[in-house]
Amino acid sequence: MTKRKIVCFGPGPSFKGGISNYNTSLAKALDKFENIDVHIISWTQQYPAIVPREFKDKSSKVDFLEGTDIKIKYVTDYNKPSTWSETVNIILDINPEIVIFQWYNAQQGLPLSRISKRIKSKGIECLFDLHFVVPKENSAIDSYFTKMGLKQASNFIIHALTTKEELNILFPKEEFILSTDGTRNNLNKNRHLIKLFHPVYDLFKSQEEFDVVKFKKDNNLNKYVFLYFGFIRKYKGLHNVIKAFKILSDKREDVSLIICGESFWDTLDSKKLSTKFKNFIFGIAKALFFKKKDNEKDYRPLDLIDELELKDKVMLINEFVPNEDVHKYFQVSDCGLLFYLHATPSGVESLNYNFKLPVIATNVGHFPETIEDGVNGYLARENDIDHMSEQMQKIIKSPINRDNIEKKTKEFSWKNYCKAILNN
Repeated sequence: MTKRKIVCFGPGPSFKGGISNYNTSLAKALDKFENIDVHIISWTQQYPAIVPREFKDKSSKVDFLEGTDIKIKYVTDYNKPSTWSETVNIILDINPEIVIFQWYNAQQGLPLSRISKRIKSKGIECLFDLHFVVPKENSAIDSYFTKMGLKQASNFIIHALTTKEELNILFPKEEFILSTDGTRNNLNKNRHLIKLFHPVYDLFKSQEEFDVVKFKKDNNLNKYVFLYFGFIRKYKGLHNVIKAFKILSDKREDVSLIICGESFWDTLDSKKLSTKFKNFIFGIAKALFFKKKDNEKDYRPLDLIDELELKDKVMLINEFVPNEDVHKYFQVSDCGLLFYLHATPSGVESLNYNFKLPVIATNVGHFPETIEDGVNGYLARENDIDHMSEQMQKIIKSPINRDNIEKKTKEFSWKNYCKAILNN
Protein backbone atom coordinates (compact mmCIF):
# COMPACT_ATOMS: atom_id res chain seq x y z
CA MET A 1 0.00 0.00 0.00
CA THR A 2 1.33 3.40 -0.99
CA LYS A 3 1.89 5.60 2.01
CA ARG A 4 0.69 9.19 2.27
CA LYS A 5 3.64 11.50 2.79
CA ILE A 6 3.45 14.39 5.26
CA VAL A 7 6.10 17.00 6.02
CA CYS A 8 6.11 18.79 9.40
CA PHE A 9 8.07 22.00 8.90
CA GLY A 10 9.28 23.69 12.07
CA PRO A 11 11.99 23.50 14.72
CA GLY A 12 13.16 19.95 15.33
CA PRO A 13 13.69 18.40 18.77
CA SER A 14 17.17 19.90 19.11
CA PHE A 15 15.60 23.32 19.73
CA LYS A 16 14.23 24.78 22.95
CA GLY A 17 10.64 25.65 23.57
CA GLY A 18 7.05 24.74 23.04
CA ILE A 19 7.02 24.95 19.24
CA SER A 20 9.77 22.37 19.00
CA ASN A 21 7.81 20.11 21.37
CA TYR A 22 4.66 20.75 19.37
CA ASN A 23 6.22 19.98 15.97
CA THR A 24 7.84 16.84 17.37
CA SER A 25 4.60 15.69 19.03
CA LEU A 26 2.67 16.23 15.81
CA ALA A 27 5.18 14.22 13.79
CA LYS A 28 5.12 11.38 16.34
CA ALA A 29 1.32 11.32 16.34
CA LEU A 30 1.22 11.14 12.53
CA ASP A 31 3.85 8.40 12.59
CA LYS A 32 1.44 6.17 14.55
CA PHE A 33 -0.85 5.96 11.50
CA GLU A 34 0.10 2.89 9.44
CA ASN A 35 -0.29 4.55 6.06
CA ILE A 36 1.63 7.75 6.84
CA ASP A 37 5.27 8.49 6.00
CA VAL A 38 6.40 11.42 8.17
CA HIS A 39 9.27 13.83 7.58
CA ILE A 40 10.45 16.71 9.77
CA ILE A 41 12.15 19.54 7.90
CA SER A 42 13.71 21.84 10.47
CA TRP A 43 15.39 25.16 10.72
CA THR A 44 19.08 25.33 11.53
CA GLN A 45 18.68 29.02 12.38
CA GLN A 46 15.14 30.34 12.94
CA TYR A 47 15.80 34.06 13.27
CA PRO A 48 17.97 36.84 11.86
CA ALA A 49 21.56 36.51 13.04
CA ILE A 50 21.31 39.77 15.01
CA VAL A 51 18.77 38.32 17.47
CA PRO A 52 20.69 38.04 20.77
CA ARG A 53 19.41 34.70 22.00
CA GLU A 54 20.41 31.04 22.14
CA PHE A 55 17.65 28.81 20.73
CA LYS A 56 19.34 25.39 20.73
CA ASP A 57 18.67 22.91 23.52
CA LYS A 58 22.14 21.93 24.74
CA SER A 59 21.08 20.34 28.01
CA SER A 60 18.43 17.68 27.24
CA LYS A 61 19.63 14.12 26.65
CA VAL A 62 16.34 12.35 25.88
CA ASP A 63 15.71 11.43 22.21
CA PHE A 64 12.04 12.12 21.48
CA LEU A 65 12.25 10.42 18.07
CA GLU A 66 13.60 7.13 19.37
CA GLY A 67 11.45 4.21 18.27
CA THR A 68 9.81 6.09 15.38
CA ASP A 69 10.23 5.94 11.59
CA ILE A 70 10.36 9.73 11.30
CA LYS A 71 12.97 11.15 8.97
CA ILE A 72 14.43 14.51 9.98
CA LYS A 73 16.63 17.04 8.20
CA TYR A 74 17.99 20.27 9.65
CA VAL A 75 18.40 22.46 6.60
CA THR A 76 16.70 25.88 6.63
CA ASP A 77 18.82 28.84 7.73
CA TYR A 78 16.97 32.14 8.00
CA ASN A 79 20.15 34.00 7.11
CA LYS A 80 21.05 31.95 4.00
CA PRO A 81 18.49 32.24 1.18
CA SER A 82 20.31 29.46 -0.67
CA THR A 83 19.01 27.05 2.00
CA TRP A 84 15.45 28.21 1.29
CA SER A 85 15.80 26.86 -2.24
CA GLU A 86 17.45 23.73 -0.86
CA THR A 87 14.45 23.29 1.46
CA VAL A 88 12.06 23.52 -1.46
CA ASN A 89 14.03 20.95 -3.45
CA ILE A 90 14.14 18.50 -0.52
CA ILE A 91 10.38 18.81 0.01
CA LEU A 92 9.65 18.39 -3.70
CA ASP A 93 11.83 15.27 -3.74
CA ILE A 94 9.74 13.86 -0.88
CA ASN A 95 6.60 14.85 -2.84
CA PRO A 96 4.27 15.08 0.17
CA GLU A 97 0.53 15.47 0.12
CA ILE A 98 0.66 18.13 2.84
CA VAL A 99 3.33 20.36 4.35
CA ILE A 100 2.34 21.58 7.83
CA PHE A 101 4.14 24.84 8.59
CA GLN A 102 4.43 25.92 12.23
CA TRP A 103 3.72 29.66 12.24
CA TYR A 104 4.92 31.36 15.42
CA ASN A 105 7.21 34.23 14.45
CA ALA A 106 6.41 37.04 12.06
CA GLN A 107 10.00 37.48 10.92
CA GLN A 108 9.79 34.07 9.31
CA GLY A 109 7.25 35.45 6.88
CA LEU A 110 10.01 36.26 4.40
CA PRO A 111 11.55 32.77 4.00
CA LEU A 112 8.27 30.92 4.52
CA SER A 113 6.47 32.96 1.86
CA ARG A 114 9.19 32.05 -0.66
CA ILE A 115 9.23 28.38 0.33
CA SER A 116 5.46 27.85 0.51
CA LYS A 117 4.77 29.72 -2.75
CA ARG A 118 7.01 27.35 -4.73
CA ILE A 119 5.66 24.25 -3.00
CA LYS A 120 2.05 25.29 -3.45
CA SER A 121 2.64 25.86 -7.17
CA LYS A 122 3.31 22.11 -7.46
CA GLY A 123 -0.12 21.22 -6.09
CA ILE A 124 1.03 20.48 -2.53
CA GLU A 125 -1.17 21.78 0.28
CA CYS A 126 0.63 24.30 2.50
CA LEU A 127 -1.22 24.07 5.81
CA PHE A 128 -0.20 26.80 8.25
CA ASP A 129 -0.66 25.89 11.92
CA LEU A 130 -1.20 29.28 13.56
CA HIS A 131 0.17 29.82 17.05
CA PHE A 132 -0.69 33.49 16.65
CA VAL A 133 -1.72 36.02 13.99
CA VAL A 134 -1.14 39.33 15.70
CA PRO A 135 2.59 39.36 16.56
CA LYS A 136 3.38 39.38 20.26
CA GLU A 137 5.58 42.46 19.75
CA ASN A 138 3.15 43.88 17.16
CA SER A 139 5.80 46.02 15.47
CA ALA A 140 5.25 47.61 12.08
CA ILE A 141 7.74 45.33 10.34
CA ASP A 142 6.30 42.22 12.01
CA SER A 143 2.82 43.08 10.75
CA TYR A 144 4.23 43.38 7.23
CA PHE A 145 5.99 40.00 7.39
CA THR A 146 2.93 38.34 8.93
CA LYS A 147 0.79 39.30 5.97
CA MET A 148 3.54 38.28 3.56
CA GLY A 149 3.86 34.81 5.06
CA LEU A 150 0.20 34.00 5.64
CA LYS A 151 -0.78 35.17 2.17
CA GLN A 152 0.83 32.06 0.70
CA ALA A 153 -0.93 29.48 2.90
CA SER A 154 -3.34 27.04 1.25
CA ASN A 155 -5.35 26.67 4.47
CA PHE A 156 -4.96 27.28 8.19
CA ILE A 157 -5.22 25.46 11.49
CA ILE A 158 -6.51 27.77 14.22
CA HIS A 159 -6.78 27.14 17.96
CA ALA A 160 -9.16 29.91 18.98
CA LEU A 161 -12.09 31.74 17.42
CA THR A 162 -10.27 35.01 18.12
CA THR A 163 -7.73 33.91 15.50
CA LYS A 164 -10.47 33.94 12.87
CA GLU A 165 -11.27 37.52 13.82
CA GLU A 166 -7.60 38.47 13.50
CA LEU A 167 -7.36 36.86 10.06
CA ASN A 168 -10.45 38.77 8.97
CA ILE A 169 -8.70 42.01 9.95
CA LEU A 170 -5.48 40.98 8.20
CA PHE A 171 -7.31 39.95 5.00
CA PRO A 172 -10.53 42.05 5.03
CA LYS A 173 -11.55 41.15 1.47
CA GLU A 174 -11.22 37.39 1.99
CA GLU A 175 -14.05 35.12 3.09
CA PHE A 176 -12.73 32.18 5.12
CA ILE A 177 -14.60 28.89 5.57
CA LEU A 178 -14.64 27.53 9.12
CA SER A 179 -14.20 23.77 9.54
CA THR A 180 -14.19 21.80 12.79
CA ASP A 181 -13.56 18.35 11.34
CA GLY A 182 -10.76 19.03 8.86
CA THR A 183 -12.99 19.09 5.77
CA ARG A 184 -11.56 21.35 3.09
CA ASN A 185 -11.46 21.64 -0.66
CA ASN A 186 -8.17 22.88 -1.99
CA LEU A 187 -9.77 23.65 -5.33
CA ASN A 188 -12.05 26.19 -3.69
CA LYS A 189 -10.79 29.75 -3.93
CA ASN A 190 -11.80 30.34 -0.31
CA ARG A 191 -9.28 29.22 2.28
CA HIS A 192 -10.40 27.01 5.14
CA LEU A 193 -9.81 27.54 8.85
CA ILE A 194 -9.60 24.19 10.60
CA LYS A 195 -10.57 24.90 14.22
CA LEU A 196 -8.76 22.48 16.55
CA PHE A 197 -7.77 22.63 20.20
CA HIS A 198 -4.09 22.47 21.12
CA PRO A 199 -3.56 18.78 21.95
CA VAL A 200 -2.33 17.66 25.34
CA TYR A 201 1.40 17.00 25.28
CA ASP A 202 2.42 13.39 25.79
CA LEU A 203 6.19 13.79 25.47
CA PHE A 204 6.59 14.19 29.21
CA LYS A 205 5.61 11.52 31.74
CA SER A 206 5.17 11.45 35.49
CA GLN A 207 7.84 9.34 37.19
CA GLU A 208 6.48 6.97 39.81
CA GLU A 209 9.83 6.74 41.54
CA PHE A 210 10.04 10.53 41.98
CA ASP A 211 9.74 11.40 45.68
CA VAL A 212 7.40 14.39 45.84
CA VAL A 213 7.53 14.67 49.63
CA LYS A 214 11.33 14.72 49.69
CA PHE A 215 11.54 17.28 46.88
CA LYS A 216 9.16 19.60 48.71
CA LYS A 217 11.06 19.21 51.95
CA ASP A 218 14.47 19.74 50.33
CA ASN A 219 13.26 22.93 48.64
CA ASN A 220 11.26 24.32 51.57
CA LEU A 221 7.98 24.15 49.69
CA ASN A 222 4.77 24.56 51.64
CA LYS A 223 1.59 22.48 51.50
CA TYR A 224 0.02 24.20 48.48
CA VAL A 225 2.30 24.82 45.50
CA PHE A 226 1.49 27.05 42.52
CA LEU A 227 3.53 26.81 39.32
CA TYR A 228 4.59 29.28 36.63
CA PHE A 229 6.37 27.31 33.91
CA GLY A 230 7.89 28.40 30.60
CA PHE A 231 9.83 31.20 28.99
CA ILE A 232 9.63 34.50 30.82
CA ARG A 233 7.94 36.85 28.36
CA LYS A 234 5.93 39.97 29.12
CA TYR A 235 2.76 38.71 27.43
CA LYS A 236 2.73 35.70 29.80
CA GLY A 237 2.12 38.02 32.75
CA LEU A 238 4.61 36.73 35.32
CA HIS A 239 4.46 40.12 37.05
CA ASN A 240 0.75 39.52 37.67
CA VAL A 241 1.46 35.99 38.92
CA ILE A 242 3.88 37.31 41.53
CA LYS A 243 1.61 40.18 42.61
CA ALA A 244 -1.41 37.88 42.97
CA PHE A 245 0.67 35.36 44.91
CA LYS A 246 1.79 38.14 47.26
CA ILE A 247 -1.83 38.89 48.17
CA LEU A 248 -2.49 35.20 48.78
CA SER A 249 0.69 34.65 50.82
CA ASP A 250 -0.16 37.57 53.08
CA LYS A 251 -3.32 35.67 54.01
CA ARG A 252 -1.87 32.15 54.17
CA GLU A 253 1.40 30.71 55.43
CA ASP A 254 0.94 27.35 53.70
CA VAL A 255 1.53 28.41 50.07
CA SER A 256 4.56 28.42 47.78
CA LEU A 257 5.24 29.53 44.22
CA ILE A 258 7.59 27.82 41.77
CA ILE A 259 8.84 30.00 38.93
CA CYS A 260 10.50 27.74 36.44
CA GLY A 261 11.71 29.14 33.15
CA GLU A 262 14.40 30.90 31.21
CA SER A 263 14.35 34.66 30.72
CA PHE A 264 13.76 34.83 26.97
CA TRP A 265 16.19 37.65 26.23
CA ASP A 266 18.90 36.63 28.68
CA THR A 267 20.49 33.46 27.29
CA LEU A 268 23.85 34.76 26.00
CA ASP A 269 26.97 35.84 27.88
CA SER A 270 26.54 39.62 28.07
CA LYS A 271 30.31 40.07 28.52
CA LYS A 272 31.17 38.56 25.13
CA LEU A 273 31.95 40.97 22.31
CA SER A 274 29.61 39.12 19.93
CA THR A 275 26.72 39.48 22.38
CA LYS A 276 27.42 43.20 22.84
CA PHE A 277 27.42 43.64 19.05
CA LYS A 278 24.14 41.74 18.67
CA ASN A 279 22.54 43.74 21.46
CA PHE A 280 23.65 46.97 19.81
CA ILE A 281 22.31 46.08 16.34
CA PHE A 282 19.12 44.53 17.73
CA GLY A 283 18.59 47.61 19.88
CA ILE A 284 18.70 49.82 16.78
CA ALA A 285 16.19 47.55 15.02
CA LYS A 286 13.82 47.67 18.00
CA ALA A 287 14.09 51.45 18.20
CA LEU A 288 13.16 51.73 14.53
CA PHE A 289 10.34 49.19 14.35
CA PHE A 290 9.02 48.33 17.81
CA LYS A 291 6.51 50.27 19.82
CA LYS A 292 7.98 51.38 23.13
CA LYS A 293 5.47 49.34 25.11
CA ASP A 294 6.49 46.20 23.27
CA ASN A 295 10.18 46.48 24.09
CA GLU A 296 10.93 43.77 26.68
CA LYS A 297 14.41 45.04 27.48
CA ASP A 298 13.30 46.52 30.78
CA TYR A 299 10.87 43.73 31.71
CA ARG A 300 12.26 42.36 34.98
CA PRO A 301 9.40 40.66 36.86
CA LEU A 302 11.79 38.62 39.00
CA ASP A 303 12.81 41.82 40.80
CA LEU A 304 9.36 41.69 42.42
CA ILE A 305 10.39 38.67 44.48
CA ASP A 306 12.71 40.80 46.60
CA GLU A 307 10.61 43.95 46.40
CA LEU A 308 7.57 42.12 47.80
CA GLU A 309 9.65 40.11 50.30
CA LEU A 310 8.69 36.74 48.83
CA LYS A 311 12.09 35.09 48.71
CA ASP A 312 11.20 32.52 51.38
CA LYS A 313 8.04 31.47 49.55
CA VAL A 314 9.30 31.37 45.96
CA MET A 315 11.40 28.64 44.40
CA LEU A 316 13.15 30.14 41.39
CA ILE A 317 14.68 28.11 38.55
CA ASN A 318 15.67 30.87 36.13
CA GLU A 319 17.09 28.67 33.39
CA PHE A 320 16.04 26.30 30.63
CA VAL A 321 14.81 23.05 32.12
CA PRO A 322 16.10 19.86 30.44
CA ASN A 323 13.30 17.68 29.10
CA GLU A 324 14.09 14.88 31.53
CA ASP A 325 13.57 17.23 34.52
CA VAL A 326 10.27 18.80 33.45
CA HIS A 327 8.12 16.28 35.32
CA LYS A 328 9.50 17.27 38.74
CA TYR A 329 7.92 20.72 38.85
CA PHE A 330 4.51 19.55 37.68
CA GLN A 331 4.43 16.57 40.01
CA VAL A 332 5.06 18.69 43.11
CA SER A 333 2.58 21.42 42.13
CA ASP A 334 -1.13 21.74 42.83
CA CYS A 335 -2.05 24.28 40.17
CA GLY A 336 -0.56 25.98 37.11
CA LEU A 337 -0.87 29.76 36.69
CA LEU A 338 -1.45 31.26 33.23
CA PHE A 339 -2.09 34.95 33.84
CA TYR A 340 -1.44 35.90 30.21
CA LEU A 341 -2.02 39.41 28.91
CA HIS A 342 -3.10 37.91 25.58
CA ALA A 343 -3.00 34.42 24.13
CA THR A 344 -4.02 32.05 21.37
CA PRO A 345 -2.89 28.48 22.02
CA SER A 346 -0.80 27.74 25.10
CA GLY A 347 1.58 24.83 25.14
CA VAL A 348 2.04 25.34 28.88
CA GLU A 349 -1.68 24.78 29.41
CA SER A 350 -1.32 21.47 27.57
CA LEU A 351 1.69 20.57 29.71
CA ASN A 352 -0.38 21.06 32.85
CA TYR A 353 -3.13 18.78 31.56
CA ASN A 354 -0.51 16.19 30.65
CA PHE A 355 0.17 15.88 34.39
CA LYS A 356 -3.53 16.18 35.33
CA LEU A 357 -2.73 19.55 36.85
CA PRO A 358 -5.55 22.13 37.00
CA VAL A 359 -4.91 25.68 35.85
CA ILE A 360 -6.03 29.19 36.62
CA ALA A 361 -5.88 31.38 33.54
CA THR A 362 -6.96 34.85 32.56
CA ASN A 363 -10.06 35.05 30.36
CA VAL A 364 -8.13 35.95 27.20
CA GLY A 365 -7.54 34.22 23.87
CA HIS A 366 -8.64 30.60 23.78
CA PHE A 367 -8.71 30.02 27.57
CA PRO A 368 -12.49 30.60 27.89
CA GLU A 369 -12.91 27.87 25.22
CA THR A 370 -10.72 25.27 26.95
CA ILE A 371 -11.27 25.92 30.65
CA GLU A 372 -14.52 25.01 32.37
CA ASP A 373 -14.78 26.52 35.83
CA GLY A 374 -14.53 23.85 38.50
CA VAL A 375 -13.77 21.05 36.04
CA ASN A 376 -10.21 21.56 34.77
CA GLY A 377 -9.49 24.91 36.38
CA TYR A 378 -10.77 28.44 36.97
CA LEU A 379 -10.79 31.65 34.96
CA ALA A 380 -9.63 34.99 36.33
CA ARG A 381 -10.43 38.45 35.03
CA GLU A 382 -7.56 39.93 33.04
CA ASN A 383 -5.70 42.82 34.68
CA ASP A 384 -7.52 42.15 37.97
CA ILE A 385 -4.84 41.09 40.46
CA ASP A 386 -7.32 40.77 43.32
CA HIS A 387 -9.50 38.39 41.33
CA MET A 388 -6.49 36.32 40.31
CA SER A 389 -5.61 35.95 43.97
CA GLU A 390 -9.22 35.10 44.85
CA GLN A 391 -9.19 32.29 42.27
CA MET A 392 -5.97 30.94 43.77
CA GLN A 393 -7.67 30.89 47.14
CA LYS A 394 -10.70 29.26 45.55
CA ILE A 395 -8.76 26.36 44.08
CA ILE A 396 -7.37 25.61 47.56
CA LYS A 397 -10.81 25.66 49.16
CA SER A 398 -12.54 23.94 46.22
CA PRO A 399 -9.87 21.71 44.66
CA ILE A 400 -10.27 20.26 41.19
CA ASN A 401 -10.84 16.53 40.80
CA ARG A 402 -7.80 15.36 38.81
CA ASP A 403 -9.84 12.64 37.07
CA ASN A 404 -12.15 15.33 35.71
CA ILE A 405 -9.19 17.01 34.04
CA GLU A 406 -8.41 13.87 32.09
CA LYS A 407 -12.08 13.49 31.05
CA LYS A 408 -12.37 17.15 30.05
CA THR A 409 -9.22 17.13 27.95
CA LYS A 410 -9.68 13.68 26.39
CA GLU A 411 -10.95 15.31 23.20
CA PHE A 412 -7.70 17.34 23.01
CA SER A 413 -5.81 14.32 21.70
CA TRP A 414 -3.11 14.23 19.04
CA LYS A 415 -4.96 11.34 17.38
CA ASN A 416 -8.09 13.45 16.85
CA TYR A 417 -5.91 16.34 15.76
CA CYS A 418 -4.16 14.26 13.11
CA LYS A 419 -7.43 12.77 11.86
CA ALA A 420 -8.65 16.29 11.10
CA ILE A 421 -5.42 17.22 9.34
CA LEU A 422 -5.50 14.02 7.30
CA ASN A 423 -9.22 14.55 6.68
CA ASN A 424 -9.84 10.94 7.79
